[in-house]
Amino acid sequence: MKAIFSPYLNEIAPALKAVVSLLEKDFDYVSILSTDSLGFRVSASQRSQSVDHNTLTTERGNVIRVCKNGLYSEYSFNEFDPTNPEKTADAARSVLKEQLAMLEETQSSVYRTGLPEDKACTLFMEMDTTDLPEDCDLGELVRKAKALSDAGMAKKEGLIDIMLSLQSTHISKCFFTKNRDMRQSYVYSEGMMAAIAFKEGRTHLSYVPVSGQDGPQIFEALEGKLDELLKQTDDLIGSSEIVPGTYDIITTPEITGLIAHEAFGHGVEMDMFVKNRALGRSYIGKRVGSDLVTMHEGALSYRQVASYAFDDEGTPAQDTIEIKNGILLTGVCDELSALRLGVKPTGNGRRQNYEHKAYARMTNTLFEAGTSSVDDMIASVEYGYLLDGMQSGMEDPKHWGIQCIISRGYEIKDGKLTGKVVSPIVMTGYVPDLLGSISMISKDSALAGNGYCGKGYKEFVKVSDGGPYMKAKAVLG
Repeated sequence: MKAIFSPYLNEIAPALKAVVSLLEKDFDYVSILSTDSLGFRVSASQRSQSVDHNTLTTERGNVIRVCKNGLYSEYSFNEFDPTNPEKTADAARSVLKEQLAMLEETQSSVYRTGLPEDKACTLFMEMDTTDLPEDCDLGELVRKAKALSDAGMAKKEGLIDIMLSLQSTHISKCFFTKNRDMRQSYVYSEGMMAAIAFKEGRTHLSYVPVSGQDGPQIFEALEGKLDELLKQTDDLIGSSEIVPGTYDIITTPEITGLIAHEAFGHGVEMDMFVKNRALGRSYIGKRVGSDLVTMHEGALSYRQVASYAFDDEGTPAQDTIEIKNGILLTGVCDELSALRLGVKPTGNGRRQNYEHKAYARMTNTLFEAGTSSVDDMIASVEYGYLLDGMQSGMEDPKHWGIQCIISRGYEIKDGKLTGKVVSPIVMTGYVPDLLGSISMISKDSALAGNGYCGKGYKEFVKVSDGGPYMKAKAVLG
């Protein structure tokens, strides 16, 4: 079925266009982005069950962007009377002129930026979905989630709790300028089932996720992942500490995605290039990885939670090849950063919501698949670890350092998994060294999109990442 575009946005669209026309008399460029998104989050555990309709991506509101004499300003609002667009235009005009005057008075010439292209574009996209969150029986979903928690607790002794978190959102957005009428609607859902266990003074947390550009039906897949969750729990309970050192590693798609996100995530978001805060800027056209390494980024690179038809600045979605056979070709950028750098925007201008600024942000970030089999990769390792289970990660774009916290490492000795598990693991290193050591990449590939990505501990947006299994060398501790 199709994710039906918001009737509310269709109803107010003529009045929103009228606001654009009214403001064009005072500014060199005017755009308006309007969003109408609804959804829910359900949680269930042995201790509580809840339903929340106020998620991070549910919103209804608008933001106007204008430019005058190379200076930009924005005005956001969530109360709008479509019978009186003049009222909104007058209020916006007053605030925007005042803000631009302040920029002029402070001689903010460093911020002067050219005008974006405003080529004629009409787009209407209702993306495919399995079902809609607004049609979901939330009471029944809570009951099923609690039953799955109960089933896990009954299957294994010694668990403290099994928790489920399920979220589904239906997003509709429209973007208007003098020459553009762009409308899109899509659904994404994500679910996670986690187990907490305690033994011999240590607390262990394991989880299994599902995510995709589908409706709440995707949560049914969690029922088939219960045994996998309990196996992870056993692995963690029986784990020991790793001996720090440099090892051959094989990364599962989840850890491959963590590397992609942290190594070539924020560091090649090109607003960082404008501010000269990323070492990646000086590496464009240079080698940053082995010949096997090709990396994609974009809302069209893969169908996952961060896929869309156009970004929050009206730029159509793209599939950007950032690295080709080890050579860094480009980063990804929002519209204003592209203008300041003299490049084309890549469709990565994203807002947390209509009240927040648009930044260059990741969407679907992935390494391209290779030709090796996972069995052959394991067989090639004399001594090392298969790494699985993402916990967290961070990077230093200025110096290209990376740190990844990984849940589990499965020991490999003489080309075979021994059954020994180490946990937790900290992987550190210099990004070009890590990517330069990649020697095998599998044919198998997958992406996941659970959780959010922040920019500077704020500005959270949905992202996904992943790729194939990869063999490399890394410092583990």
